[in-house]
Amino acid sequence: MASQLFSLGASTVICLVSALAIALLVTALYILGVVASFAVFCIREFAQRAQDRPPLIGTVFRQLKNFDRIFDEHVKYALQHPTTRLVYPGHSEILTADPAVIEHVLKTNFSNYSKGAFNTEIAKDLFGNGIFATDGEKWRHQRKLASHEFSTKVLRDFSSDVFRMNAAKLSEKISCAAAKRITINMQDLLMRTTMDSIFKVGFGFELNTLYGTDESSIEFSKAFDEANSLVYYRYVDLFWKLKRYFNIGSEAKLKKSIQIIDNFVIHLIHQKKEKMKNGSDHKAREDILSRFIQESEKDPQTMNDRYLRDIVLSFLIAGKDTTGDTLSWFFYMLCKNPVVQDKIAFEIRESVEWVQEDNNMEMFTARLKQGAIDKMHYLHAAITETLRLYPGVPVVSITPNAYSL
Repeated sequence: MASQLFSLGASTVICLVSALAIALLVTALYILGVVASFAVFCIREFAQRAQDRPPLIGTVFRQLKNFDRIFDEHVKYALQHPTTRLVYPGHSEILTADPAVIEHVLKTNFSNYSKGAFNTEIAKDLFGNGIFATDGEKWRHQRKLASHEFSTKVLRDFSSDVFRMNAAKLSEKISCAAAKRITINMQDLLMRTTMDSIFKVGFGFELNTLYGTDESSIEFSKAFDEANSLVYYRYVDLFWKLKRYFNIGSEAKLKKSIQIIDNFVIHLIHQKKEKMKNGSDHKAREDILSRFIQESEKDPQTMNDRYLRDIVLSFLIAGKDTTGDTLSWFFYMLCKNPVVQDKIAFEIRESVEWVQEDNNMEMFTARLKQGAIDKMHYLHAAITETLRLYPGVPVVSITPNAYSL
């Protein structure tokens, strides 16, 4: 009996060792194949010095080395040449900061360009079939729905109320910290506020990460930020597919973050549907999810829970970092330029007819209506200049369609 058990154990160990050896061999062959193909492509690209091609400034390893300051690196490329090339495995990418080329791609010949398989494959695990990871009919469908919904007065008014309410919460938190002379991380607070705001507009639920009272909300917010970062890291990670296959390293972290996001979002979709079905959601059609749920009733097969998740999550991605980053740079620039800061403060007080004695945030936000905001021309110019210096979307990735080559 003992000998049989020993024999069984030995054969199991042999099988495991064999399987591990095969896995290691396959991995080594995969890595060698990637490196070899990359080397051949690099040699070919560096050998070609055609006059009609943009100058070659390096390989993806240059971006990998400077990933923590990638946008500064892009500025360095643009200062060397307005349009340049970088070599990736299997293809070279054209980077441009030339306004004429950008207008050609994003405006006058927009239909000739799409995200392409390379960008879509990188983004699909997180974005699914959302507008940032799809082309063709699905992109047009979501673009049409979004443009229609955002043009409605109900959603515009609801969005204004939400942002006004969360701005008041942020002001209260900053005022409290200032009174107690506590150092704060302004960018972190702005990111939390924009997340709370766009989440309320998107899903109709309070996330409240600014005050950090709900653990599941905080976990979702952290997973959301980490997933965004890890997906972007795939652009410079030559072996992300291999890591995803074996579920190791950054890809294991990404998978865990996406699971947290999916569980949280799908639960809210079910909750929202139940409320709308029972008639307990008295503010239906105010938030984006409610409006898309009603739209999904026309085509429940296509617009299922997963598709709704992809659509609304795309709005979160579009609204959070872009707004939070821009506001962070805006306040940074105000601190660097106190004269501009004083002019903006004066214009705001005049526009809302604010007097020093009315030191009440609720009264201030109540006066902060669209009519008052429309009078703030100097503030608008300052924000626009901030966007010029520090664009909210600094890099856009596109691929020429086959018929445009």
